[in-house]
Amino acid sequence: MSQADSLIETLKRQLRAQGKTYADVARWLGLSEASVKRLFAEKHFTLARLECICDQLNLEFVELVQTMQAGEQRLQELTQAQEQSIVDDRELFLVAVCVINGYSFDEIHHQYQLSELECTRQLLKLERLQLIELLPGNRIRRRLAVNFRWRVNGPIQRFFQQYIANEFFRSRFDSDSEKLVVLNGLLSPAGNAEWQQTMQRLAKEFHSLCERESGLPIHQRFGTTSVLAVRQWQYGLFQDYKREAEAKS
Repeated sequence: MSQADSLIETLKRQLRAQGKTYADVARWLGLSEASVKRLFAEKHFTLARLECICDQLNLEFVELVQTMQAGEQRLQELTQAQEQSIVDDRELFLVAVCVINGYSFDEIHHQYQLSELECTRQLLKLERLQLIELLPGNRIRRRLAVNFRWRVNGPIQRFFQQYIANEFFRSRFDSDSEKLVVLNGLLSPAGNAEWQQTMQRLAKEFHSLCERESGLPIHQRFGTTSVLAVRQWQYGLFQDYKREAEAKS
């Protein structure tokens, strides 16, 4: 089902939930009931008409979209085997990262040395993993939940730690597009938990910003990686200076 189909089905459920009929919609839009039935059957609404119906239902348009998304099956996490299958296939891994970052089919094909056939083949693999839905015209619809993440200590996280982390930190972090902040202090368990919640909010803000800029042309957007991490940890450099009792605690 396309997003347009899902949106109209969600709108119909909202009408039923509030006891409204096609006759009510016809009155709101200044159309005949037959015309309204045809609009719903053909799923052909202008944005102005959708907003008018939402207003009559005391529903923000964005709430309608959010309700639609909440009703869809969204992927929160892959299985261990699925992640391993991505890690083991370099081209699949590349396409998966591109898709998660919002690349279109043409952008993947033109930016990387993948034929249209190979690009399609990898996208079909991702469709079987339920990461995406491949629509007519090679349009890509992501099926990821807002809280989608790679598995903790899973194949992809381990791959990052083993191969990418060292490369990532091999920088002076002194250019306009880079920043490194290292914080160190003393926190109670409750303070540590509060700081982790703050990190979660920052992660949500990052993803929201990515979504807001997803409509910009690809040449105006650049791969941006931010690492947020926290540990109850002390520099090993100072370990030899710790008193015996404290070292064992």
